[in-house]
Amino acid sequence: MHHLVPQIAAAADFIRARWPTSPRVGVILGTGLGNFTREIQVEAEIPYHEIPHFPCSTALSHKGQLVCGRIGRVPVITMEGRFHSYEGYALEQVTLPVRVMKQLGIRLLVVSNASGGMNPRYKSGDIIVIDDHIHLMGGINPLFGVNDERLGPRFPDMSRPYDPKLIEQALAIARRENFAAYRGVYVALTGPNYETAAEYRFLRGIGGDVVGMSTVPETIVAVHSGLRVLALSTVTNVARPDCLGKASGEEVVAAANSAEPKLSKIVLGVISNEAERLLASE
Repeated sequence: MHHLVPQIAAAADFIRARWPTSPRVGVILGTGLGNFTREIQVEAEIPYHEIPHFPCSTALSHKGQLVCGRIGRVPVITMEGRFHSYEGYALEQVTLPVRVMKQLGIRLLVVSNASGGMNPRYKSGDIIVIDDHIHLMGGINPLFGVNDERLGPRFPDMSRPYDPKLIEQALAIARRENFAAYRGVYVALTGPNYETAAEYRFLRGIGGDVVGMSTVPETIVAVHSGLRVLALSTVTNVARPDCLGKASGEEVVAAANSAEPKLSKIVLGVISNEAERLLASE
């Protein structure tokens, strides 16, 4: 992990040269949710391929750039597209942007994703506020290797990886805006294939509400870095093992796009609620 420190510094220095502002919120946009950047007063756009040590995003609908600017008075840095282990990247590469955003100054990380809904209450387009997760990504972890105490503790506590106050805020905003949002457990698998009927039964049986291919590595590193985390999942396909239909990437993107306004209301509301606290840390 010691080799990450100069990589983080190089990437952060490059971004500061293009956008000399200290962000307070980092946002990772998942599948189909790129329209959120319309809510940002954009001050800089930086393609990933220009940033030292950043991977390139190859996932469907992921544009692959940082969008830097403000939401209200709060400086934000947004990843328009993320990285996945199924693209061939090690998890330390997948999560490097989280460490870079921490170096730049963020205190709060908002993560979004698209997921398969296993809880029978859920339907396509529902928003899930993640309150816990199950890490089943093939025995890999972004904290493998010799720990560097400059980045975080050897054994970070994961009893509350997702901030309880932010969870309550997100659910309250959904109630106020009159749309469905549930708190639930996210199961992370490596992908890229979707799950079999037997796998859905197993994942539901061990306590999973939704399943996807991201978010958990970024959350682990965020907790390791001392960041508060809010994670939101859009149910894009309903996973009913006994009447399982075919799932396609295009359908997932379309469903995520249709739910984007609801997700945006939650993120904007939380940032507004937290603005004074975030700006006070400057």
